[in-house]
Amino acid sequence: MMVTPPAPDSALIPAVGATPAPAGSNADWTIPQDWESYSQEEHATWDRLVARQKEVLKDRAASAFHRGLESLRLSHAGIPNFERLSERLSALTGWRVVAVPGLVPDEIFFRHMAQRCFVAGRFIRRPDQLDYLQEPDVFHDVFGHVPLLSDPEFADYMQAYGMGGLKALGLGALKYLARLYWYTVEFGLIREDGALKIYGAGLLSSFGESQFALRDPSPNRIAFCLERVMRTNYRIDDYQKSYFVIESFEDLRRRTADCDFAPLYQRLADMATLEPQTVLPSDRLLPLSREQ
Repeated sequence: MMVTPPAPDSALIPAVGATPAPAGSNADWTIPQDWESYSQEEHATWDRLVARQKEVLKDRAASAFHRGLESLRLSHAGIPNFERLSERLSALTGWRVVAVPGLVPDEIFFRHMAQRCFVAGRFIRRPDQLDYLQEPDVFHDVFGHVPLLSDPEFADYMQAYGMGGLKALGLGALKYLARLYWYTVEFGLIREDGALKIYGAGLLSSFGESQFALRDPSPNRIAFCLERVMRTNYRIDDYQKSYFVIESFEDLRRRTADCDFAPLYQRLADMATLEPQTVLPSDRLLPLSREQ
């Protein structure tokens, strides 16, 4: 049965073309995936990445990620066809996946998310770039992000984030919301059955950091606090110094949905920014389980 998503407030969504799209793109910055153009080597690279990462994540990833992989058939051979993938995903949570030429402007990114549309790069890294790539590719975007969009609570959180992003642009508060995205959607941890698990796409798609985040004693693993997260800078050039841990996707969605962000942004403007390695007296640090 097709899921009907909650309708976003159209007044919050900039008109298509608010930022001119590059040549060859539609006004909303989408492009054809052109799935038939992928080479045999590119499909083989996807298969190699998926096989390697599935083994690493077997006991490390959130259960919702594993369920999403199976229900969306993302571990099947070859780079997924976005049209077929969107059919399966839309039937579960109303989300779709569309191709874009690369990183898109903030208002375009948020606009798509507010309409339950996930933008993904169509290119895949070369075989000599398996361990690190600066710009997100189809493996990061689809393998890392899309499985959790099949979870109803996380799917709602992501749409709410897109709508919140459009508001933050108007309030000049984007840096605070970017930190929330970084420490949840990209590098978040969740506690399941007393153990810490990975749900952030930056971790799920990283061979090295997916192991570091749950094995190395050096990073802080801090119980999630919205204001604390939005005060904290992050690293883009190295493994994270701190990870924030949620109790459930329902709890994450509720905490953000029930918050009035405008006064929060005003309070944050008067607070000192925290460096990634900072530990506050009020922080609740969570230990790893013995098995990890």
